[in-house]
Amino acid sequence: MKKVSCSFGWTLMVAIALWMVASVQLIEAQVQGHQEIRWMRVSSLHHWFSNGVVEIEYGRRSRSQLTTDQLDGLNWPGEYTLNKGVNVGKSLWIGTTNFKDPVTNQTYPYKVVSLGRLNLYIDSDVFPVEFKLIGKFPHPSVIVDGVKATERDIDDVVDEYNPNLPCDRMIYNRAHTSIGITITRRVYAFTQQYHDNYFIYEYEFVNTGIIDNKGTKMNPHPTLTGVVFHWQHRYGFAGESYQDQPPWAPTGASWGLNTINDAVGQDPSHTLPPPNNFRAVLSYYGPVSTEGTVDEDIGRPNPYNGKTMAGTCFAGVVVLHADKSSTDHSDDPKQPTTTRFMGSDKDAQTVNQYDAALMTLKYQYMTAGHPTQTHAEQIGKNQWGWPTGFANTWGGDPGGYAAAQGFGPYTMAPNDTIRIIFAEGVAGIMNDRALVNEIAQSWFKKTPPRGLNAYPLPPNAPTPTTTDRNEYKNWWVFTGKDSLFQTFRRAIENFKSGYSIPQPPPPPSKFMVQSGGKQITLTWEGPEAEAHPNFDGYEVYRSEGRTDTTFSKIFSCNKSNLTHTFVDRTARRGFNYYYYIVSKDDGTRNTVQPGVPLVSSKFYTMTNTPAYLTRLPGERLSDIRIVPNPWNIRSRSLYFGLDPTSQDRLVFYELPPYCVIRIYTETGDLIETINHTDGSGVEFWHSLTSSRQVVVSGVYIAYIEVTSDYYNDQGELVFKKGDNVFKKFIIIR
Repeated sequence: MKKVSCSFGWTLMVAIALWMVASVQLIEAQVQGHQEIRWMRVSSLHHWFSNGVVEIEYGRRSRSQLTTDQLDGLNWPGEYTLNKGVNVGKSLWIGTTNFKDPVTNQTYPYKVVSLGRLNLYIDSDVFPVEFKLIGKFPHPSVIVDGVKATERDIDDVVDEYNPNLPCDRMIYNRAHTSIGITITRRVYAFTQQYHDNYFIYEYEFVNTGIIDNKGTKMNPHPTLTGVVFHWQHRYGFAGESYQDQPPWAPTGASWGLNTINDAVGQDPSHTLPPPNNFRAVLSYYGPVSTEGTVDEDIGRPNPYNGKTMAGTCFAGVVVLHADKSSTDHSDDPKQPTTTRFMGSDKDAQTVNQYDAALMTLKYQYMTAGHPTQTHAEQIGKNQWGWPTGFANTWGGDPGGYAAAQGFGPYTMAPNDTIRIIFAEGVAGIMNDRALVNEIAQSWFKKTPPRGLNAYPLPPNAPTPTTTDRNEYKNWWVFTGKDSLFQTFRRAIENFKSGYSIPQPPPPPSKFMVQSGGKQITLTWEGPEAEAHPNFDGYEVYRSEGRTDTTFSKIFSCNKSNLTHTFVDRTARRGFNYYYYIVSKDDGTRNTVQPGVPLVSSKFYTMTNTPAYLTRLPGERLSDIRIVPNPWNIRSRSLYFGLDPTSQDRLVFYELPPYCVIRIYTETGDLIETINHTDGSGVEFWHSLTSSRQVVVSGVYIAYIEVTSDYYNDQGELVFKKGDNVFKKFIIIR
């Protein structure tokens, strides 16, 4: 068993002493230089990416409140609010040996360029050259009641489109570093439902010798020795527990004080049998000593009302490929050579690429090898993998500990290349909100759910039921580890296939939702989806009151009964409704669950503006009212509030559900035509002509004509097509 090496001798001891003296206080997290951000939020896993090649702690926004900003990114499932994220911060350190620095003209025994975890010095340590988001196709147009209603208009800022892209979205990132290594990063996001909770990162490192954004090359261009690429992944869990009122999170959960880190496949003693014989690090919520017993705190139940749990996600990274050398680009099963868990505050987290002592210490961490026991093993875990100790009392770092992986050492001659590829995923039972709530409520009530006589256990448990409520809760929480391993296996399968997993049809190109008096009408267009060779229709889903909740399927059609309209007549008055629509195939290409349709991502069409039942249609043409009448500019703020866009409005009440409103001047000139088609009894006019001119003072005539027969719920004809009425109103400016 390889142990952590501590034999750097007298030089290292002096270096550590000097660094500890220089690092008494923690350095504020920061980004220096111009940073650009792109989001990928079309799959169920949402994350932001930086042109600085790494996403550091507080890197997207300036440091403010720990409860809102420290957990930022890797939000899963994506339909829930941002506090479901598990990302705290990342780092990429690149080290080499015996490096003559072109800036100081000094030879350093160990040169380390540190991108993160706390600081990112753009145009000093890293020099972005190219940064863009590439899409396979544009996101759909989503409209609710005439207004744009999708978050993708804000966060899906695509720079270019490539219909041959193997994924839905890709981050392309290229940057030089002051060590002379140029980084190219490609990050792939997939929306096929069995592959939508991970990203694949392809890194290509080239010894170009370029040390700035001007293209300046080191002279002479050296061969780099002992090159190590080292990533740190700091995760935090239970962010939801900070947003609730009152907060119910244990101290330190937001920055990972109680995060437990584990590793598999790093050496023979930690290699799992197939199909889990991969190389990976993983992290999850660990019990906190102030929250009761270990068994009580697993999953982080809400102690106030028992409605949910916050600590059910598992996150981690699986290695897909690592070059053996710069001349042998086959996968090296011995990489990574380091899987040390790192203290998030104390383990050389500051940045200074000219501090010899600090860089020596960093390089030691980067090449420390594999500890005899993983972090999880040192804290303690039982035969099923559940923790037996408190994570927050282990070790001495107030920031907790994070998973780290070091690859190398490599020798890189000028223009040599090293490729390292891994997938990062998040999984667990959090995507089944109803199940999470049922487990938490049953646990607090100390009563099995649904009237059962015993607590039901998941299929991987040794028995189907138990009478122990902790065992019940913990078994379900730790199915998240199995789900994460399944995610790893699927990412490996995707990579080995050359990213040729079966693809669902693209989403509809347009999705429109219209509120109405008795129903909500949904229409869509999907020529691209319907051109897919296995296309087989659409499915519509709806939620009530909010988007971060369970959506229920309310409509489905196949290719044989294809339609582009659905009228939702089950909506209740007084409630807000949100929708999404997916395209589906015939299930013949599903390799995971044959026969089950592959569907487009719901995040392409999920609405963020509510639809609702509006005012009911009127009953008689004589009841139609125009308000206000007269409209007086001196009283405009009294009519519809202080919003300037609403103050020029006039409203037609008690209208037929389907009619045309033609507005004339007193002399008979037609100035505007309004087609009222939403089925309600109300329509607004912003006192503009058809050429968008503001009308002047005067008397106006509205001619309202019924355009479709309308029957009430009793089957009585209320309005007949062609019925009409004239109404007069006055505008004073």
